[in-house]
Amino acid sequence: MTTVASSARATGPETPYALSHLDALESEAVHIFREVAGEFERPVILFSGGKDSIVMLHLALKAFAPAPVPFSLLHVDTGHNFPEVLEYRDRTVAEHGLRLHVASVQEYIDRGDLRERPDGTRNPLQTVPLTDTIRERRFDAVFGGGRRDEERARAKERVFSLRDAFSQWDPRRQRPELWQLYNGRHAPGEHVRVFPLSNWTELDVWQYIARESIALPEIYFAHERPVFRRSGMWLTAGEWGGPADDEPVETRLVRYRTVGDMSCTGAVDSDATTLDAVITEIAASRLTERGATRADDKLSEAAMEDRKREGYF
Repeated sequence: MTTVASSARATGPETPYALSHLDALESEAVHIFREVAGEFERPVILFSGGKDSIVMLHLALKAFAPAPVPFSLLHVDTGHNFPEVLEYRDRTVAEHGLRLHVASVQEYIDRGDLRERPDGTRNPLQTVPLTDTIRERRFDAVFGGGRRDEERARAKERVFSLRDAFSQWDPRRQRPELWQLYNGRHAPGEHVRVFPLSNWTELDVWQYIARESIALPEIYFAHERPVFRRSGMWLTAGEWGGPADDEPVETRLVRYRTVGDMSCTGAVDSDATTLDAVITEIAASRLTERGATRADDKLSEAAMEDRKREGYF
């Protein structure tokens, strides 16, 4: 477990101790995890096997070491997830002896509770399985890996985001968070979404991954993959409905900056096969990973805002 004393950096005789920006972010996230453990009865961590949820789990392990993480994990499986990411998810759960709850979009479709979208993407369909699972298992705090630098709707989010009994977000009910004081009060049936990585950037996440030597799914690094072009993005062919007859498949050297449903998560051309190369690439980028590679955020100008109000992220 990292502490101020153990991670202090000597900067001179007048300022003998100073935290690096990564130490400060880590300390804030650890504080948030411990606050939730002290204030709530049934927290859960959203874990997809994507880089942000991987870092979030790493921080949770640090926050409570040498004791086990006192929370279970929850993944909303669209049925169109990347196999490499699902394999990583299951391997990580087994390695740390964690309990994983899986809410399946496919099961909802098979029962007739949800309908497939014409475009094949299932990311917008995650809301109902997520909110149903939260209600059925009575989770009162739900950790998410959202960061404020990702998208405008997330930029105005609190660290503790109060949701009503229908998992809906109301901006008028959000509380001020001065001096890292977090208010977890909620009525029966309500819950709080918690975002320990709110103040992190994509570059911070990658620098922290490099510093901590955190393993990631291989698709985050450059590799050859058959892809096709749609809406300005390189998508992976799959059972979800792509490619169309006029969308030729070609093998390219690509990697993924973010991981979601295969139908709406695009790859980027890249030759970055190492952490250092990825960090250099991200530092030079002028687009966030969601802005560059997530089609579900481009459905409308307020796509993420609408999904947040309905009970998503």
